[in-house]
Amino acid sequence: MIRPVLWKNNAVVLIDQNALPQIERHVICTDYRQVIACIKDLTVRGAPAIGVAAALGAALGAGSLRETSAETFRMRFKKICNEIAAARPTARNLFWALERMEKCLDAALAEGRKNPAKLLIDEAKRLCAEDIEINKTMGKNGCALLADGDHVLTHCNAGALATAGFGTALGVVRAARDEGKKLHVYVDETRPVLQGARLTAWEMKKEKIPATLICDNMAGFLMQQGKINKVIVGADRIAQNGDTANKIGTYSLAVLAAAHGVPFYVAAPVSTFDFSLKSGADIPIEERSSEEVASFRGKRAAPQGMPVYNPAFDVTPATLITAIITEYGVIAKPTRKNLAGLQKEKRRR
Repeated sequence: MIRPVLWKNNAVVLIDQNALPQIERHVICTDYRQVIACIKDLTVRGAPAIGVAAALGAALGAGSLRETSAETFRMRFKKICNEIAAARPTARNLFWALERMEKCLDAALAEGRKNPAKLLIDEAKRLCAEDIEINKTMGKNGCALLADGDHVLTHCNAGALATAGFGTALGVVRAARDEGKKLHVYVDETRPVLQGARLTAWEMKKEKIPATLICDNMAGFLMQQGKINKVIVGADRIAQNGDTANKIGTYSLAVLAAAHGVPFYVAAPVSTFDFSLKSGADIPIEERSSEEVASFRGKRAAPQGMPVYNPAFDVTPATLITAIITEYGVIAKPTRKNLAGLQKEKRRR
């Protein structure tokens, strides 16, 4: 299994996703600030993977804190979590994971537990392992939506590299393949940093799943020709009404899918849902460096000084989403009412 983020020898080990597909290497983080840098520069990316990396980074920071009073430890750990939380604004999993780590610490200190740093490391490792199992369950839940012979379009990378392992959207594809279904995946290149061309294509080659790479602006033409009959993507944050933020370009695909009668599916764990937000209009959208658009890997593609707008995500209205696949099942036609049960389950957890 591809493991993009894990805890090993008291360090956070990450696959360097900026180096793929040319070079397969790992980055070893021994300080939580290194994890923050890796989240910011996309060494690790994908909402679930960011969440796992954040938890492991927080645990790494906790391990560096000297023995002190419980309240001082809590304050210093909170400061570390706040620093990690500032790394990227859109992915809900980042904040969810840090909230879970803080709750773990609060419970441990309330019970008078010794060695809170070790407890936090154990919790982060547990969160990492749970993510893989959640993805596998999601894959099984969504498997029935894909039929033998389907041609499936995906955008960005929602595979093993975007999680602790297995994947969300591509986890559904993997599960269907494992059931014996023959699928063909169309991979959007996903500009400006080409997560589809570099990462999803790399995963499909690794998994030996038939796939074809296309430019982002080819999707409508392929739908018109009847060459795409399903779209499945991941998500970075989902509002209480089902509006979904995902990599820029996802909204355009949803509009195209609706125009051509192609089902549009979103696969995301419950940790991606932000029930404090009424709609997608409330989702914070990260704007990244102009250099990601004006150049690629150090080579300039636009005139010097050309103004650039580079939002990393867009929002797909729930009305364009056929169903959302979670570890608790498939929610068809997501609405605030249809998602209410999921909200109760998340609160219970």
